[in-house]
Amino acid sequence: PSHFFIYRNHNSVGVCGVIVVHHHQSYTFSVSVSVSVYLLLTTEIPSFLTRRERVFAIMKFNFKLRRLCGAYYGSPTSTESKSGSGANLVYTSDGNTVLSAVSNRVQMLDLQTHTVRTLAIEARSNIRCLALSPDDGLLVVVDVQNYAMLVNVRRGVVLHRFRFAKGKVRQVLFSPSGRYMAVTVGKHVQVWQSLKSRKREFAPLVLHRTYTGLTDQVVALQWSSDSSVLCAASRDSTARIWTLDTTKQYEPVTLSGHKSALIGIFLSTNAAQGEGDKFHAPPLLAGATSSNDDDDNRIRSCYTVSIDGALVTWECHPGKEENTILESSLTDENKTGDNFGEDAVSFFTGGHQEPFGSSSSSSRKRSFTDLSSSSSKSSQARKLVHATWSVKARHYFHQEGATVTSTDYCEKGRLLVVGFSSGLFGLYEMPSVSNIHTLSVGSDQIIRTSVLNRTGEWLAIGCPTSQQLLVWEWRSETYILKQRGHAYGMRCMAYSPDGVVVCSGGEDGKLKLWNATSGFCYVTLEQSHTAPVTAVAFANSSVVLSASLDGTVKAHDLHRYRTFKTFTTPTPTQFLSLAVDSSGEVVTAGTIDPFHIYVWNLQTGKLMDVLTGHTGPVCGLAFQSSGGTLASASWDGTVKFWDLYKGNVPTESVQHTSDVVCVAFRPDGKEICTGTIGGLLSFWDVEDARLKFEIDGRRDIAGGRKMNDRMTADNNASSRYFTSVCYSADGSCVLAGGNSKYVCIYEISQQILLKKFQVTFNRSLDGVLDELNSKNLGEGGPIDDHADSGDETTYNALTLPGAKRGDDGSRKSRVEVLTTQVAFSSTGREWATVSGEGLHVYSLDDDMIFDPIALTEAITPATIDAKLSGGEYGVALKMAIHLNESDLVQEVLEGTPYASIPHVARTIGPEQLERLLQFVSKSMADSPHVEFYLQWCLTLLQIHGTYMEKHRGTFMRAFRAMHKNVQSRHDELKTICDENKYTLSFVEDQARLLLSKNS
Repeated sequence: PSHFFIYRNHNSVGVCGVIVVHHHQSYTFSVSVSVSVYLLLTTEIPSFLTRRERVFAIMKFNFKLRRLCGAYYGSPTSTESKSGSGANLVYTSDGNTVLSAVSNRVQMLDLQTHTVRTLAIEARSNIRCLALSPDDGLLVVVDVQNYAMLVNVRRGVVLHRFRFAKGKVRQVLFSPSGRYMAVTVGKHVQVWQSLKSRKREFAPLVLHRTYTGLTDQVVALQWSSDSSVLCAASRDSTARIWTLDTTKQYEPVTLSGHKSALIGIFLSTNAAQGEGDKFHAPPLLAGATSSNDDDDNRIRSCYTVSIDGALVTWECHPGKEENTILESSLTDENKTGDNFGEDAVSFFTGGHQEPFGSSSSSSRKRSFTDLSSSSSKSSQARKLVHATWSVKARHYFHQEGATVTSTDYCEKGRLLVVGFSSGLFGLYEMPSVSNIHTLSVGSDQIIRTSVLNRTGEWLAIGCPTSQQLLVWEWRSETYILKQRGHAYGMRCMAYSPDGVVVCSGGEDGKLKLWNATSGFCYVTLEQSHTAPVTAVAFANSSVVLSASLDGTVKAHDLHRYRTFKTFTTPTPTQFLSLAVDSSGEVVTAGTIDPFHIYVWNLQTGKLMDVLTGHTGPVCGLAFQSSGGTLASASWDGTVKFWDLYKGNVPTESVQHTSDVVCVAFRPDGKEICTGTIGGLLSFWDVEDARLKFEIDGRRDIAGGRKMNDRMTADNNASSRYFTSVCYSADGSCVLAGGNSKYVCIYEISQQILLKKFQVTFNRSLDGVLDELNSKNLGEGGPIDDHADSGDETTYNALTLPGAKRGDDGSRKSRVEVLTTQVAFSSTGREWATVSGEGLHVYSLDDDMIFDPIALTEAITPATIDAKLSGGEYGVALKMAIHLNESDLVQEVLEGTPYASIPHVARTIGPEQLERLLQFVSKSMADSPHVEFYLQWCLTLLQIHGTYMEKHRGTFMRAFRAMHKNVQSRHDELKTICDENKYTLSFVEDQARLLLSKNS
């Protein structure tokens, strides 16, 4: 090691962290220190670190996955049966947020703010089911291989990982009290005690009991409102009702009244027949409730739904001995012998029991959680003793050729929703089963899950076939949310010049526009192309162009959302690449065959020129930022420079040792970066076409062994190379991704790898693991792991008499993990990559970056508060910028009086100006003080505009971030003002009509 960086805390003697830096090698470090930490440098700082960013240069690339766009439900890369590839949807307790599983990640969609958050956790493979605790604190995630995670939702961290063995997990459900969790494991049901029921335990989950009695896979679960009764539905067309703990004189009941497999079961109390909110109130203490209150809490009916569309209503009849038992249990509660016998049964069977000799007064002081157990005298489980069940009514959902694929019931609203395999869903009022709505989401859709929120107002529907997620308000018949991904995956993307919009092109020939801030798709251009889109590019903030394999290049207006120009060629061809010059007037596109480059004028739509000279497909095009120089990369191993103002003869041509697959210009236009199939990144000087240096990225991007690879990942690096490169906003780094699970960031001047990101850890994809399990490998390759599977699959369909295995020739393949394109945002604070799972957006996590400037021991938050209280706003602002804490800077900014903004802005020096612009832009994005922050922006530009103009490159990232936020707030205000304008116009017209009638 050549340099040591030592962090020391002045409040303690010990060293907080040591960072060792080797020359010309990649380095990473992680130090967690407080604001009072200062830096001691024992030796000279390396020259490849620039000024105040020297020590913390690596923290500048602390990019974290912010969101996953492109799909909000299902598994885009799943090759399994689409009807079963999606997971269930989950509402939070307030009903304003929906949790959806996308591949092996969890999306949180806020329906009020219309934003999406991707939790920073990943399952081992595609997620099958989700379960959220009643207090929204814990989330259980189970994947298709029965591996589960216990997640803290608020922090987004994994608390525990475990696996459910001996059966397929189809549903997980927390009890209403949050103390228990029921899991379907094959044909059994397991109940686990959650973290809420135990304190200071090492094991996060403890098995409470396993319930049996069903002969086939359990597909649905339901708890009673007091968590004392549990029921389950099975594929053997029966349902079974248990009590949580062993209840004296109660025997589990089996309900058998269907001809097909069940898909849903729901319990209903008498409160649902009358006052809908009464059953949500917790039961009172024993002896303090009236007989009417106890009767209202009784389970009165049960609904079971089968896949053939049959709904059976079961009615519960209390037994003759039940009233006698309840009365004797209340009157003889003080009898020690009776309590001892009942508590003994509860003790040996796992239930709650009272200590021997405890008085009745102490039993009355038990908590609600104890009373909610099945051993409580007023629990719903106790009221099922000696009860009988009978079929009260049968109803049939008549849908020809369609089966029921999902169902849900809201007891508060007395609503039942049923989803069908034909794309239809029906909403019914219970218990009369009156149809309220029957609508369709598409003829080729299969509704995998349908969920009602707690109040029954919003209905969430998930369709795995098209990765479609809908949230529908049935009263107003409007969509709260409607998101749908690309049908066959995303292929290319591009950021708008201001970084506000992301345009993506898919294999389905459609273009989608995504809001970079919220992460939602707000426009889909349906009639874009008839073949996959291969490239997209922005001419300006309001025009986007797309190239496709259908032989056309189209220009789309982002104001009217329509295609206004279509560019074609004299002979049919397929386009592979696209580029637009800096003025937005010249459009170029490269073809697969006959290896030409076509040049059009965007305004007139006429073909201006055809550039020839390549002998292979033109896979990459890039324009110089200043001037008319065009660089084209081809599979013939050359990169040619074209001056469009001097003719169709290339001015320079640089030769590579292998096929070139990508090219990119540096922002200043003086350098280009090219990538070849050999895994090399070559950097060329544009003026004299001289090779400056090369970076060998084969070892950096290598990794991942596919199922059919005969070689290990270390010996199979030849197939790994970069297919897309992009420069950072300041041109100091390059981002590269390709047919690998890694995306790499390189520092150009020192030719080192700063950081590499693994886009996914999903084992359902091919090429994620570096080493395969040797027990699944034979001499001839991988062993078919489905040959002896007991799961429902086509391998076990016995189609021939006497055949031990029915094999119809179908196979299940895995999609390879790779990235097709990478791009930096113009703000420089986020970048995105396209993979088979969608659009991964990475952004800087400002809360995790501690990057002080000229920090001394005298600069503390307490000192800043004192200066701010004393009216020294300029000094307080400079100290806050020294600490580089966004919350502290925002507090000082908003604490500065409006009239003092010009005076404070003049005290800011050039070394702090760029950071202040970033802080103002970030604070403006979420603050309601729009005019206040606009005044800050205007004042800073007026006072320091001359200096920033001379040093434009340094402030370009801050300029773009400010422009992006100002534009976003302008659009929001414009929308509000337009709505208010139309409302006032309507009120004015109504007033005139009233006046005219009165006159």
